[in-house]
Amino acid sequence: MLNLSNCQNVTHTGLSSLINGTEQLQQIILAYGSSVSPKLPKVTSDLVKCLNAYSKLQSIKLDGCTVTWSGIKAMASLHSPVKELSLSKCLGLTDDGLSFLVQSHKDLRKLDITCCRKITYTSIDIITNSCTSLTSLRMESCSLVPKEAFVLIGARCSFLEELDATDNEIDDEGLKSISRCSKLSILKLGICSNISDEGLAKVGSSCSMLKEVDLYRSVAISDAGIAAIGDGCPALEMINIAYNDKITDNSLVSLSKCRMLKALEIRGCLGVSSIGLLAIAVGCKQLTVLDIKKCFNINDNGMLPLAQFSQNLKQINLSYCSVTDVGLVALASISRLQNMTILHLAGLTPNGLAAALLACRALTKVKLHASFRPLLPQSILGYMEAHGCVFHWRDKAFQLPCMFWTNAKEEPSKVAP
Repeated sequence: MLNLSNCQNVTHTGLSSLINGTEQLQQIILAYGSSVSPKLPKVTSDLVKCLNAYSKLQSIKLDGCTVTWSGIKAMASLHSPVKELSLSKCLGLTDDGLSFLVQSHKDLRKLDITCCRKITYTSIDIITNSCTSLTSLRMESCSLVPKEAFVLIGARCSFLEELDATDNEIDDEGLKSISRCSKLSILKLGICSNISDEGLAKVGSSCSMLKEVDLYRSVAISDAGIAAIGDGCPALEMINIAYNDKITDNSLVSLSKCRMLKALEIRGCLGVSSIGLLAIAVGCKQLTVLDIKKCFNINDNGMLPLAQFSQNLKQINLSYCSVTDVGLVALASISRLQNMTILHLAGLTPNGLAAALLACRALTKVKLHASFRPLLPQSILGYMEAHGCVFHWRDKAFQLPCMFWTNAKEEPSKVAP
């Protein structure tokens, strides 16, 4: 691999000088080739022609570059068997350029067109028709791609294992089509407001190999959709359902069936409580990462089962939860816990925090509110730091949940000034 990312002013002359002795090169990274210049690096024909010296080149990453038409034509004429092409955030990339390029490299397995905001249905039509062996398609924030284009992906790319459709117009019909991709293991659908339980249910029943699902702020999803994932995806290892107000404890009970679950993010899910967390603790003993920030109904009753059953937990964010000294000290008994974010726990005292810090032997990183800094014995902080723990002090103001702001507008007499 040759990594020239963030290298300033790389030209074809400099690249040519690196050719000798690297004829076996399989991957080159020219991403963000000018980190300080006001002009983005340009992928020109001269630059690309240098790559013809690498006959075994399979992976080209040009993220953040400006792609010229001459550069596109040169890439299309490369002799090497390109299998991976990353064009994330490439300015100048249009339907014409991308279509011309993929038709010349039909053996592509991985394509990244994240934030390529000029491409439309036309590009997806050509990509799915030309590169039917794609295993990975990343296309976050391709804002001009309409919902109809996603039907083509499922219909033509049956070998797909990864799809990132974050912040796109995909709807339930698109999800139903994508559910044909039975080998799908990673599906990212964050900020997709057009999908609902109907489409997700089809994915859950057809894509049993799913390991990672991202539904961040996909606000139409509810417990029914998550139940389909819990029932149909036993290999699930990571799921993000943060900031979805229709999610309740029932979703966590459904996910507790996924015995391989390692990472769970339910930040800002106001409908979950310690009852749901109990189900996760009992059912998902492989859990290593947990984010329950702003889950205001999770209290000490949720921490106690974590302490008992989640001995593999390494990272937790419990900011704004209703956890007190009792819950935090119990959590500290988890021997592998390395990373904690503890901001705005109303029931936490300096003594309780000190006891938890001393009990948690494996800690390497703790994020705390700055108000605790003068209240904790310096001997404890010094001891922790000497044993490799890094403290990050934050001075963030307390953020009320939206429901409190709503109540404040409707019933001002019930809210303290």
